[in-house]
Amino acid sequence: MFDYHMHSSFSADCQFSMEDMIDGAIQKGLTEICFTEHIDYEYPDDTIIFDFDKKDYTRKIIELQEKYEGLIRIKKGVEIGVQPHILTRYEELMDKESFDFVICSMHTAEKKGLHYGEFFENKTIEEAYGIYYSELLYCVKNYKQFNILGHVDLVKRYAQKTCANPFHNELTAIFNVIIPEGKGIELNTSGVRYGLTNGMPSDDILKLYKQCGGEIITLGSDAHNPEDIAYQFNGSLQLLQSIGFKYITTFDNKKPTFHSINNLV
Repeated sequence: MFDYHMHSSFSADCQFSMEDMIDGAIQKGLTEICFTEHIDYEYPDDTIIFDFDKKDYTRKIIELQEKYEGLIRIKKGVEIGVQPHILTRYEELMDKESFDFVICSMHTAEKKGLHYGEFFENKTIEEAYGIYYSELLYCVKNYKQFNILGHVDLVKRYAQKTCANPFHNELTAIFNVIIPEGKGIELNTSGVRYGLTNGMPSDDILKLYKQCGGEIITLGSDAHNPEDIAYQFNGSLQLLQSIGFKYITTFDNKKPTFHSINNLV
């Protein structure tokens, strides 16, 4: 089993050490994890800085890979928070740094954070969703140095009301960009922890991604503490299998490896 979205104290919103998270993963029987620490340039909250010391991060990953060799495989990843006006900064980051795995997430829209609700003010719910997916489409068209899209329908988590429009046309446009480029999406199981009825994305979007020809999919808990590692993974694997996915993907130096879901459930 593999958890490909998890954080440690290198992320500004997590208080647990890498050792804490690794020990938690081993206790849950995982064979491979990838730390995906936050880099979110120009995040619209001056009280929190989503960035970290890259040299220290690399040093720590290497140290722990050696310490836990034979117990669990540890990969070096990153979760970048894209916005249309700062894509060049992420190009520069990727030109300088190396990662095994890169999640491209969008935590803001119109330069406003989703978390605090400001983005949704003075808009209908459909207008908010439309803007969110329009900016995400712009980002995937103009930024290429990533492996998968993180929690592609994150906007649902922070919206105060349900949107009747599933925005499948907009999502299809996004998938039609990333799938031919060998990029994928994740099933982020944290959605249920945060009060949604599904993980992120929801079942209908997973089915849409499959119908568009998508095959690359990772499984991530988005854990910020050891207790949440591998949250609802068994049920999530069964869901993916029922939709028709055959593989879960892991990465090494940004190159995918495919693991049969039949061997994991």
